[in-house]
Amino acid sequence: MDGTSTKPFSRAAGSTQAPLLSVKGVTLEYAAPGRIVRATQNVCFDVWEADRFILLGASGCGKSTLLKAVGGFLAPAEGQILLDGRPVTGPGPDRVVVFQEFDQLPPWKTIRENVAFPVRVSGRLGRKEALERADYYLEKVGLSRFAGAYPNALSGGMKQRVAIARALAMEPRVLLMDEPFAALDALTRRKMQEELLALWEEVRFTLLFVTHSIEEALVVGNRIALLSPHPGRMRAEINSHEWDLQSGGSPEFQSAATRIHRLLFDEAPIATEIDHA
Repeated sequence: MDGTSTKPFSRAAGSTQAPLLSVKGVTLEYAAPGRIVRATQNVCFDVWEADRFILLGASGCGKSTLLKAVGGFLAPAEGQILLDGRPVTGPGPDRVVVFQEFDQLPPWKTIRENVAFPVRVSGRLGRKEALERADYYLEKVGLSRFAGAYPNALSGGMKQRVAIARALAMEPRVLLMDEPFAALDALTRRKMQEELLALWEEVRFTLLFVTHSIEEALVVGNRIALLSPHPGRMRAEINSHEWDLQSGGSPEFQSAATRIHRLLFDEAPIATEIDHA
């Protein structure tokens, strides 16, 4: 047994809970010079409340394009995306994206003001309430003592923690993360994974997370969608809730990673591995 399963993540017996997010037969295309590029084809998956759902695949498989579509920045050529049972037709504060780039923070605003700013602009809260919410989420990511500092005083990892606090301050239905730790050094990346999981344990937000790292997918996610090379198709859906950051050195973990690699890159169709029940 390698700790992975293609069965759905276990939920209460007889539960009638509907998925929070449904991606139904989604094909995505975009214009390139002289041609139309198909990024994904007929992708289907469901994300439930408080899932840590991973989109995993090689570069160019359409996983970031899928994230943009869930964010409402790209309309499907075929299929539909539903949030709370309603079609996604454009961007909204119920879906907030954290990107890979560190320098997303206006340098003239303090860290506290950076976190509060999107909440204020959205009209959800006044200045005082927005700053109070910023303080709350800065405490959650361990940066309270830097609230009055400016972004140029922070390391790359700290800036990503601010970006996460800023996203969570919007209290979105789904937090979208596009390879947020890929540009960090190995030690900082590990620390950020630890902090993200600790934050999830406390806040229990719903996460849709893009990565091309099999190991990161196994430890960060409780469910993983495996996408084939371009155009991205669903190869399998894997349960990974048995793994954590202490699992990496075990033979079982390495066996699971090897199996996922085979599923990702095996040229033969493996649709039988997919279980959307």
